[in-house]
Amino acid sequence: MKYLPLILIPALLAGCATAPPAQVMRAGPAAAPVAAAPSQAPVWPANAPALQAQSAILIDAQTGEVIFQKNADQQRPVASTQKLLTALLIVGRGNLDAVLTIRPEDTRVEPTKLGLRPGERYTRRSLLEVIMVKSCNDACTALARDHSGSDATFASLMNQAAWSLGARHSHFLNSHGLPAPEYSTARDMARIAFAAYRQPELRRMMRVQQLAFRHNSGKMTVLKATNKLLARSPAFTGMKTGYTEAAGRCLVSSGRVGGREVILVQLGSKTKNIFDDAQRVMAWSPQSSYYLPVAAYGAAERSL
Repeated sequence: MKYLPLILIPALLAGCATAPPAQVMRAGPAAAPVAAAPSQAPVWPANAPALQAQSAILIDAQTGEVIFQKNADQQRPVASTQKLLTALLIVGRGNLDAVLTIRPEDTRVEPTKLGLRPGERYTRRSLLEVIMVKSCNDACTALARDHSGSDATFASLMNQAAWSLGARHSHFLNSHGLPAPEYSTARDMARIAFAAYRQPELRRMMRVQQLAFRHNSGKMTVLKATNKLLARSPAFTGMKTGYTEAAGRCLVSSGRVGGREVILVQLGSKTKNIFDDAQRVMAWSPQSSYYLPVAAYGAAERSL
């Protein structure tokens, strides 16, 4: 059975109503879409801090308002950050404590692997935690196949879900982000991240800094989070890393700074300093009460 994204269910239920509403209400102004472009300028605002990523966007995690953007609509591979969309579909299905059996095709992925073996049995929740903490591709493929019958079929549902979220300049061909003719944009990934941020179970998982995974054999594997921001300060609240040679270094990060919750997407960075860039940009905002001049960046970073 194929499972529809959780985000489509309310619309389907609404379509089942048979009686007209008791009172017709006049529609108010339509809400601005999440991460709506505030300007046609490639980089906005002009006084935003520089960062190495080829594409980036910073949004308010509560309102979806754009605080900063840089080439946010350029299509490019996003590596494992697309696992945020995979995780949304898995959580949307529900029944995370159900057990799945690993199949041979689940293990034929590289390079980051947990070392799952055909015939082993694990809960969906345990494998989803592995994805969010360490980004293991065999765990990801197993969940996608369990959900939809195959990774390719699951990717089709990812595209449907992305479209429903307003991420309409993306096309996904697999659940994990390994090289393929697929792409997204910083703005689309911000819309996906905005939805993931509203899932309490995902929020819990993406904050875990170290995870002990028990294999069926009894062996324990200790997994350390790929998101290095988590170890820097509790102000950083998670999201997802990614890297391939084609995509470069990618990072979707969230944090609470100066009383404001933000989500930052960075794609196509060629530097290992992507976490430093994230910390510096999240400490800055020209549209908030904690706006700081350039000279104060260092102090803000130390407070994070």
